[in-house]
Amino acid sequence: MLISLNGEGHAEDNPMISKIADQITLISEADQGFDLFEARYPIPEGITYNTYVIEDEKTVLLDAVDAKVTDEWVSDLKKVLNGRKLDYFVVHHMEPDHSANIGTVLSMFPDVRIITSAKAVKMMSQFMNEDMSSKCDVVKEGDVLDLGKHKLHFVETMMVHWPEVIMSYEPTEGILFSADAFGRFGPYDPAYDWVKGARRYYMNIVGKFGQMVQKALAKLSPLDIKKICPLHGCVLEGDLSGYLALYDTWSSYRPETEGVAVVYASFYGNTRKAAEKICQIFKDKGVETQIVDLVHTDVSYALEAAFRYSRMIVAAPSYEGGLAPQMEAFLLDIGGKKYQSRKVGIIENGTFGPCAGKFMAKHLETMEGVEIVGPKVTIHSAMSKENEAQIEELAANILG
Repeated sequence: MLISLNGEGHAEDNPMISKIADQITLISEADQGFDLFEARYPIPEGITYNTYVIEDEKTVLLDAVDAKVTDEWVSDLKKVLNGRKLDYFVVHHMEPDHSANIGTVLSMFPDVRIITSAKAVKMMSQFMNEDMSSKCDVVKEGDVLDLGKHKLHFVETMMVHWPEVIMSYEPTEGILFSADAFGRFGPYDPAYDWVKGARRYYMNIVGKFGQMVQKALAKLSPLDIKKICPLHGCVLEGDLSGYLALYDTWSSYRPETEGVAVVYASFYGNTRKAAEKICQIFKDKGVETQIVDLVHTDVSYALEAAFRYSRMIVAAPSYEGGLAPQMEAFLLDIGGKKYQSRKVGIIENGTFGPCAGKFMAKHLETMEGVEIVGPKVTIHSAMSKENEAQIEELAANILG
């Protein structure tokens, strides 16, 4: 249970400054005026930027925040330190939503030593437009930062999800500071559905690097982890097995749920009717099904659904001798994220020269272990009785 700080010099009215252990404090800044994360992903419920402070014989700040919340964060950091100097500043990850305030920290604490990876020093120098090596102490796998009672053991976790990323483990409290891993979209609230925020976050931001996540999980498995402290979302504690199991499933590209994602694009509603028809067939059979309209839904939600389920139907019209651009973008996206080992059925539509199915198949055939299940359903403008029978057959085959 997180305990809100009380006492002189602390923010008793700010629930986003919270004790996670006797000498370890979370500072979480909410960003709810931000419509696209990484200039791409809608976050209607916002996102948090988390940093952590350990106050031992030595003090350490773990990571910083996005430039949009600098003022609030600086104020909160001052309240937490309550006049103490900062000895160390650990930078786990150099993405600007965590590193934008490195200069701010240095201006507040000119003598602080930055603890980070060798690759991060190079990136930091690029972002700061100066050689930062004299301000940094480089750590690698197995190195330990001694703070007194607490010690940070560093773990190299390259490409989870940038090449410079490290994590750190504090054995006294059993806390893993996990950088972007185990983060999620959404507010800080621990009651918020972690899977809801974490699945779309993982699939779209980390998902391409499943092999590297598997390597990270293998390194972390011997550790006695009691709490996970990510840079987005909330601190995870209690029984962590469910979170770890999902990360193992997601990073292995295995389906999380037996069921069907029905992903479609429709210009005038006729392809939509076919998608809804097959979706209803699955539901009538008791099969968990999610339907996603690519025209009116951001592709990140469709990608999440595709990776979640064991099977998928793609349905789209032909367009200018090719494929509806929304479907083209979706298939390129899931291919780039290493969609694999699923059964997929195809429904195409075209008033003249229908060719969408050919292009959808071409994309799918490049994906490892993807089985295209027939029959391919070709609609000429509007769904016919023959098409309805073909859709019934396709539904039966893809479940077989």
